Amino acid sequence: MGGDAPPLAEEGLPPEALDRARAVAAELAVLDRRYHGEDAPEVSDDVYDALRRELEELHRRHPVLARLAPLPNAVGAPPRRAFRTARHRLPMRSLDDVFDPAAFRAFDQRVRQRLGRADPVPYIAEPKLDGLALSLTYEEGTLARALTRGDGTTGEDVTANVRRLPTVPGRLHAPAPRLVEVRGEVYITRWDFERLNASMRERGEKTFANPRNAAAGSLRQLDPSVTASRPLSFCAYALGALEGGDDPATEETLLALLGRWGLPVVPEATRLGDVGEALAYHEDLGRRREGLPYEIDGAVFKVDDREAQRRLGETSHAPRWAVAYKFPAHEQTSRVRAIDVQVGRSGALTPVARLDPVELAGAIVRKATLHNFDEVARKDVRVGDTVVVRRAGDVIPEIVAVLPSLRPPEARAVVPPERCPVCGAPVRPRGETRGLYCTGGWHCPAQLRETLRHFVSRSALDVDGLGPRLLDQLVRSGRVRTPADLYRLGAGDLAELERVGPVLAEKLHAALDRSRRTTLERLLYALGIPEVGTVTARLLARRFRGLDALTAAGVEDLAAIPGIGPVVAAAVRDFWADPGNRAVLEELLARGIVAEPPPEEATAEGKGPLAGRRFVFTGRLATFGREEAAARVRDLGGTVGERVGRETDCVVAGADPGTKLDEARRLGIAVLDEEGFRSLLRSHEQRVGND
Repeated sequence: MGGDAPPLAEEGLPPEALDRARAVAAELAVLDRRYHGEDAPEVSDDVYDALRRELEELHRRHPVLARLAPLPNAVGAPPRRAFRTARHRLPMRSLDDVFDPAAFRAFDQRVRQRLGRADPVPYIAEPKLDGLALSLTYEEGTLARALTRGDGTTGEDVTANVRRLPTVPGRLHAPAPRLVEVRGEVYITRWDFERLNASMRERGEKTFANPRNAAAGSLRQLDPSVTASRPLSFCAYALGALEGGDDPATEETLLALLGRWGLPVVPEATRLGDVGEALAYHEDLGRRREGLPYEIDGAVFKVDDREAQRRLGETSHAPRWAVAYKFPAHEQTSRVRAIDVQVGRSGALTPVARLDPVELAGAIVRKATLHNFDEVARKDVRVGDTVVVRRAGDVIPEIVAVLPSLRPPEARAVVPPERCPVCGAPVRPRGETRGLYCTGGWHCPAQLRETLRHFVSRSALDVDGLGPRLLDQLVRSGRVRTPADLYRLGAGDLAELERVGPVLAEKLHAALDRSRRTTLERLLYALGIPEVGTVTARLLARRFRGLDALTAAGVEDLAAIPGIGPVVAAAVRDFWADPGNRAVLEELLARGIVAEPPPEEATAEGKGPLAGRRFVFTGRLATFGREEAAARVRDLGGTVGERVGRETDCVVAGADPGTKLDEARRLGIAVLDEEGFRSLLRSHEQRVGND
């Protein structure tokens, strides 16, 4: 070939780039062999693709790497329209999701407990098709109406388009009931998707990103002839309203009945005898996922006995007798550049990984939580590691795994600190938690800053204008060492802060003065008592109606309040037992804080579309405050709790959620992001308004 290759240094190739490229290429080769040769994939397609893109980028920056670390062979991400709408005869519920075997077992345990049986519960399992949910109403056997799910109460009327689908019979095979609503999914097979995109490319049209978007975009065409030209398929899996016919006794007989009526049903539907068989089905389906003719994103499990389904009932958004066991969420790879330790208001030390920026579920992720140092050790996360990052519930980024084969020699293990990184106080475990806590209390600037931010927040004392920047200055200067010190400040003290002139200082002083008159529940929340959020503060204020009675209450008195268990009761009792906390409260009262008891008022809880459902909030909500969100739940008849437990029906997770989200996932409790919660409120508030 005419001589030796030029030295790497002359080609401008850093040694670390060569090492990284060779490591990634070797990892991809192993993943290819596992996936294609052994049918045993070790990582998700997203992770594989992320590694592949990283190697391609290295090739782009250093072309010589295409020869030194070649790329293995290739593998391989949206449209909408408006329609006339109509209400469903019965709401089209969504399904609660679970993401791991423990959460699915928790679902099965709840089913058996509610049915009062110890023996196994049989399930019908079927792939969760990644398409568009559709409701078909047949009257006297003839197709009368087709609606998309919409918001669950009202759907888009796509009857004219659905009449053009070859897999949807215009008339059911006899004998058909007087009226029946059939529910199912519109989808496009992988083969038809490829053919559709190929024909669109030939015509110079924009192609679809994936089969689900192709199905949704094709069905929601204003011109029915366009829908007719698209290779849409339909699969039936459930009944809604039924009049003038016998209701099938089991899901298995229901699927058989749908088939006799001439409706296609999914061939992979299987009856399973117990939870173990269900888990094996899900695992097997995951292995066969890419070989199926259609896209799926998990498996649906339904209690087979339909009478048992009726006994189990449903919440306002999902049946208690069915669950979607989703395949792993979208994942990406990144490298850990550092592991920082954050100190929260409670003193909890949280390790947080600083990452190379990576796009994940539509957002740029630069940090990921590691929860606690036990988690760091269990996953063996080191600085320099290549890690798999996932947004848990599409909310908070977390590190789910390390790719040890890509670990560089200089990777550093993380040692749990013995002292707080902010104040130097010793750290220690607390109670039964697995985390470490700073023992510095309000002497720790990090804890004090977070305590003050909480104290002046909108749901607490609501001191307008006193934001994090000014509070940080007050802490650094030593002017404020407890929340009570805020009420020592005069306008002159405030005017000495950076970027605070006399006018702003007077406004801040007036805001502090106004905050002296507050309500008992706001003051209890503002004090930052462990385990006490706005809901628990409200319960305590209603029960005791004064600080003297509350601070004198024993654990038994506190635990007897509905909605407050022994853990919360002990936390409240311990808070008042601390002389420092009592001293701050006494000083607040001496500085003019007046905490008014709540009025005797009726509550809407227990009446409304959310009656019987218990919500717990975690993280920051962007569109409304926590108290407003809780009030809207209560207005619809629901209740709001502070702790996640088996009595919780739904956890609403905003930005930067805490351990409540982890507990919800462990227990298999439904999780809504903020948009999903807003959609739930809209649909029910609309129903209430229409009633």
